[in-house]
Amino acid sequence: MMHPIGAHMSIAGGHQLAISRGEALDCTAIQIFTKNANQWRAKPITEEAAATFREARRNSPITRIIAHDSYLINLAAPEDEKWLKSRAAFVDEMERCSLLGVPELVMHPGAHLGCGEEAGLQRIAEAFAAIFAEAPTDVRVLLENTAAQGSYLGGRFEHLAEIMERVPAGRFGVCFDTCHAFAAGYDLSTAEGYEETMAEFERLVGTKHIRAFHVNDSKKPLGAKVDRHEQIGQGTIGRQGFAALMQDQRFAQIPKILETPKGDDDAFDRINLALLRQLAGEA
Repeated sequence: MMHPIGAHMSIAGGHQLAISRGEALDCTAIQIFTKNANQWRAKPITEEAAATFREARRNSPITRIIAHDSYLINLAAPEDEKWLKSRAAFVDEMERCSLLGVPELVMHPGAHLGCGEEAGLQRIAEAFAAIFAEAPTDVRVLLENTAAQGSYLGGRFEHLAEIMERVPAGRFGVCFDTCHAFAAGYDLSTAEGYEETMAEFERLVGTKHIRAFHVNDSKKPLGAKVDRHEQIGQGTIGRQGFAALMQDQRFAQIPKILETPKGDDDAFDRINLALLRQLAGEA
């Protein structure tokens, strides 16, 4: 069976158009925003729009759809006003996913902004305890590992495990971003490095929790703690690392989503998807 792979797709003009855009690239999985990711508020999704999206999905060869939350949300924020605003916005994101029938929502854990890792992790845990008490139960939250840039939490696998352990009632999974892991210091550029990284993830978090991958090469070197995505095989991770991932049977049915520059008419997406399929032995 072929890997579910694809790219992040625009919802401009209507959520359902993300599906047809993905189909045009022969995607079998896509990621979307449910709203403008750089704004706090958005018009509610109408029942009609949700029904149109669900119908398009039912008739599509795209088998896996995940969403990504707004970049403005920071559940680790030390300031109460921003923290409460982020909490409410995240509940809204989960409600929008539920309405669309999108079962998983990817999010960056947050930045502690100088208050320290422990305080930041506790803020996140407290936020999620409140969120899961009121949010729809049919949406799973996928914690995304980060590049450890600035005060961002999630750069170490331990952070993801901590959040999950502190919110036992949480409905969590993980979205593993290859560029972020490499930038944070986990060497994915060789088959050996890939195996060591996944063994470390298994020890600390458990690979069973990985529900999606963001497949992005890195413009920056190992451990740079800078998040800059590059085309597959063109960056500092290189083909060998992505071959190891695409040939790892543990993750054969886990969706793998590109977040790389698209180029004119999605030309780079086409090239990257073809290369991923080749590395998986499907082409």
